Amino acid sequence: MMKKVIGLTGGIASGKSTVVDFLVSQGFQVIDADKVVRELQKPDGKLYQAILTEFGVEFFDENRQLNREKLGRLIFTDRVQREKLSALQDKIIREELYHKRDELLSALTGHSVIFMDIPLLIEYNYTGFDEIWLVVVPESVQLKRLMARNHLSEEEARNRISTQMSMTEKQRFADRVFDNSGTIEQLQSQVQQALEELCPTDYSEK
Repeated sequence: MMKKVIGLTGGIASGKSTVVDFLVSQGFQVIDADKVVRELQKPDGKLYQAILTEFGVEFFDENRQLNREKLGRLIFTDRVQREKLSALQDKIIREELYHKRDELLSALTGHSVIFMDIPLLIEYNYTGFDEIWLVVVPESVQLKRLMARNHLSEEEARNRISTQMSMTEKQRFADRVFDNSGTIEQLQSQVQQALEELCPTDYSEK
């Protein structure tokens, strides 16, 4: 019986979500770290009170929801605040992600492959993967996509990119690298080939 855990990561605006969408369309289970964090940040979530205590009520709206855009502007322009938030969240997020991984692996039978989509997988030294998959794009493409997607100025986008390890450096840690400088179809083709290599005997069983 084969059970594998694949770590999926990439720089901001690299197109990692496109890979996740394709994996889900192929029937694979994906643990999405961003979704897990959003759940933890909801009122009464494990991160909610911690962020409220450390950063104050000004980062929450009248409905008690975290204002992620406002908090994002702070942490992407202030390294000290970014490191404070990182230290605050890391243990809680890490424990929740590994808990979800263990639950999912226990529930699956037969030849199973699951994915963990973690944006800062390499930077935060997440472990326990059979392979690490990395989605990359040239920085010029990354910059344009981030500006368009998040409605940021060039300076704001560069600041956000600079908070992460460079694409070149990340490639040293990856088992498979997917180039997303072309079309969606070209990216999907690369992923499908990797899936067929990952489970060649019965690709249809996920």
